[in-house]
Amino acid sequence: MQEFNISEGNLEQCLKCNLCTLVCPMMQVNEYYPGPKKAGPDGERYRLKDPDYYDYALKYCLNCKRCEVSCPSGVKVGDIIQAARLKYAGHNLRDFVLASTDLVGSLSTPFAPIVNATLKARPVKAVLHTVMGVDAQRKFPSYSQKTFTRWFRKASVPGGEADQSGFERFVRFYHGCYVQYNYPQLGKDLVKVVNAAGYGVRLLEGERCCGVALISNSFGRQATRQARANIAALQQAVAAGEDIVTVSSTCTFTLRDEYPNVLHLDNAAVRPHLTLLSRWLCRQGPLPFRKDLHLRIAYHTACHMQKLGWRSYTLQLLRQIPGVEVIELEPRCCGIAGTFGFKKENYAWSQAIGQGLFDAIREIAPDYVVTECETCKWQIEMSTGVPVLNPVSLLAMSIV
Repeated sequence: MQEFNISEGNLEQCLKCNLCTLVCPMMQVNEYYPGPKKAGPDGERYRLKDPDYYDYALKYCLNCKRCEVSCPSGVKVGDIIQAARLKYAGHNLRDFVLASTDLVGSLSTPFAPIVNATLKARPVKAVLHTVMGVDAQRKFPSYSQKTFTRWFRKASVPGGEADQSGFERFVRFYHGCYVQYNYPQLGKDLVKVVNAAGYGVRLLEGERCCGVALISNSFGRQATRQARANIAALQQAVAAGEDIVTVSSTCTFTLRDEYPNVLHLDNAAVRPHLTLLSRWLCRQGPLPFRKDLHLRIAYHTACHMQKLGWRSYTLQLLRQIPGVEVIELEPRCCGIAGTFGFKKENYAWSQAIGQGLFDAIREIAPDYVVTECETCKWQIEMSTGVPVLNPVSLLAMSIV
């Protein structure tokens, strides 16, 4: 088995101030979780002395990184926990299926109507709950019958629906598995917005899923393979002098920070050129906004967006849209944490963590919730009934 070096993550700088425990959403609902300090730097000291030491509590970490945001000493608490799970934790068939987004997506899209109907059927959900350990109450995202790249290759040619031949400047788009297999419309929205900013769009050659689900489910080898493929694809874009834009806060955070800090892969040459579209747009000129929108939206700061520290860029853009009232929600974890909330042993905790956010959204009753995280979208829509948009889709809706 491949060995992963566990980064000490600046653990000796831990002051034992317990600020990380105050902000940990899991500690608030799960009496079995001793908290990020004990599972992270404290537990790491034992693991460094005894490689066979493993704390069951590591599996409860959401990897939301709120502990790292709060730490006054810069201890990479979440990274320490993630690296330990990669080295020690086991996994099963359910974890493999949930983590293999490219594999499952490529198998599902050709039969999307059948797959979508099957995943909604009660007998199937009961089997998944009993046999696979996927909670029967969890709603799955729908698959698209036509992938984003299939649409783009046909639409972007001269004379096509999204003709990119008339542009002199280009950006590369890292679309990720959600846009590719589940919601190609978000990719189409990005193309519309980037074109409105005066740039054409090109796709990365050979991109893979960012691997966040593989990392969180302890499939280290597979995550590393995908990360290396993505770094190579990003390097091609940088060599061509083009920035890389994204739509997902979690994909962006994984590509930029989890690759070097958890998988120990060098991405220094590409990291400065990789950014969310909202941050990239703030360096461009004004967009041609419509004047006839009348919307009330609530902005949810996803956990990894908070760790990136980029929500101000999104809020700046959203507040420029005429006729759109923007309400900033208090930053809270929605509780789904990627694949975590799909597992039946975690479902109750997942919903309990997000309850405060759900209540706040219901009280505001916005037309839309806006957030950069696709799994937050699934959780909020399922738990509140309020539709959720990526900021890119709202911008696409708002321009001429």
